[in-house]
Amino acid sequence: MRRGHRNMPVIVSKQHVRDFYDAKMSRDPEIIGRYLHDDVDWSIAGPVDLIPFCGQWRGKQAALDVMCRVAPSCITVNKVILDDLLLDGNTAAVFNRITSTQNRTGRTISYQRAEFFAFRDGKIAVYRSIMDSFDIAEQVL
Repeated sequence: MRRGHRNMPVIVSKQHVRDFYDAKMSRDPEIIGRYLHDDVDWSIAGPVDLIPFCGQWRGKQAALDVMCRVAPSCITVNKVILDDLLLDGNTAAVFNRITSTQNRTGRTISYQRAEFFAFRDGKIAVYRSIMDSFDIAEQVL
């Protein structure tokens, strides 16, 4: 680093966040992996016994496993509607609605979710998801 110059943080755009959602819908680990920091801290709040993709994972490979293997083994996401997308520097908050199909029963499940991202070097370093798990539980059971 030269004297008088600082490394400027990468500011995340709304399009970058939208592109991540497109990548996530692909369920392709190579495409999704481009958006994840190597030591990403990935956490989804909810009842793990009922919704196996809830819980906490550390590292890119663990996050990819939950997105590309665990979640698709339970549900098939058909549609994600981003209702609100807010940015503040290297952080983002998203409120969305998801429509999916429960693989075991073929039942359609719709729920709302809030997601919070912290980016480092333009990649997701921290991910937190809070979904209406009571609503999901009622639909799954």
